[in-house]
Amino acid sequence: MDNLRANQSANFDSSQSPHENQLWHYVQSLEESSVERLSKPESDEVKQVMERHILSLLGNLPSDQFDVMVSTSREHLAHLLSAAMLNGYFLRAAEQRLAVERLVRSDVATS
Repeated sequence: MDNLRANQSANFDSSQSPHENQLWHYVQSLEESSVERLSKPESDEVKQVMERHILSLLGNLPSDQFDVMVSTSREHLAHLLSAAMLNGYFLRAAEQRLAVERLVRSDVATS
């Protein structure tokens, strides 16, 4: 993970102000275990929604038939990352709420 971070940080212009790199610094500050835990949804439904969302943003050409390469600016990539993170947080909250509602329903039904 550290090698990945070192390679990625080399791609960012160090002349940018710290304010412009806040998202990047936040992502770098995350512990590897946190990234791993946050990257794996608990339900298949959430995983499918995230996959469909990302495919809709990047395009849905089959990789076995097309050599797809996506290029973008640093700014647009930051927006894409922000949108994906917000979407992930929203879906995680919805997933947790659904689990609580199911738990409450099952407790009411057994009472």
